Amino acid sequence: MMADEDTPQTPADAETPAEETPQHAVPSEEASEIAGSVEDAALEAAQEAIEAGGETPPEPATAEPGGEGHAVPSKDALEIAGVAEDAPLEALQEAEDKVAMEAAVDEDAEDSSDAEPEATPSAKPSVPGAHLEVDIVPEGADPLGREQPGYEDPYAVEGEEGEPATAAEGEEPGEEALSEPIASAAIDLAADARYRATGKRKTAIARVTLKPGKGTYLINGRTLEQHFPRDTLQRNIRQPLETVGYQEKMDVVARLHGGGISAQAGALRHGVSRALLEADPNLRGELKRRGFLTRDSRAKERKKAGLKKARKKPQFSKR
Repeated sequence: MMADEDTPQTPADAETPAEETPQHAVPSEEASEIAGSVEDAALEAAQEAIEAGGETPPEPATAEPGGEGHAVPSKDALEIAGVAEDAPLEALQEAEDKVAMEAAVDEDAEDSSDAEPEATPSAKPSVPGAHLEVDIVPEGADPLGREQPGYEDPYAVEGEEGEPATAAEGEEPGEEALSEPIASAAIDLAADARYRATGKRKTAIARVTLKPGKGTYLINGRTLEQHFPRDTLQRNIRQPLETVGYQEKMDVVARLHGGGISAQAGALRHGVSRALLEADPNLRGELKRRGFLTRDSRAKERKKAGLKKARKKPQFSKR
């Protein structure tokens, strides 16, 4: 008995478990519903296709009687089912397009009925002034009739004809008033009277002496016309004495040096004006207002190093 207890049991001696019977999976309620819907999909697609287009779809494939599983729809059935699903959307889109086209046609018809008839092309304009008559005024005739008695110029300015209009009180005199001689000048014209001054312009210097005489000019031993041949310079030099009214009562003797012909003329005019102040200091206001006492300080600017002149630069060359 002990031997039997000590001996190990062999696998053959061990009890063999009972054979387990194979068990099949039981589908749930949701799985069965899905399977039913798949089986009915082919039939529903075929029915909808018949109603929509009237085409007879092929018969759906059915499961063999001895086979296992559920019926699987064929490719044709799936295509028909997709067409059936898109049919309502396509029909709705076609209806909307048709309505839109009808509305556009109605609008075009209304626009064509309301449109105005085409305007006739305008005629080419004629030449400007072609309708005017030619009015030729013979030479010497007065077209405005100003020579007729009783004519009045509607655009005439007061003081334009006859005596010049006087400046109002508080207003500065114009060019006409400045051109008039100064009536308040009082210069002593004694035989031994001498009035000396110095005038300058640029680099020219004029030393001027005024004395009673007949209005002659002696400049560096020459007459005014010989030293200044230009009429413009002669008029500028005579202006100070003409303004005072002593152009025929005083002689001018001057010595000029430096500068050019124009600068010497300006220096002489400046010297004569300052000499008149020596004769009568009360003339300062009138002479200054006319610009005779203002020295023209403009001068030629000096040449700069590296430049051709005061500001002119040599031509730039890149190469």
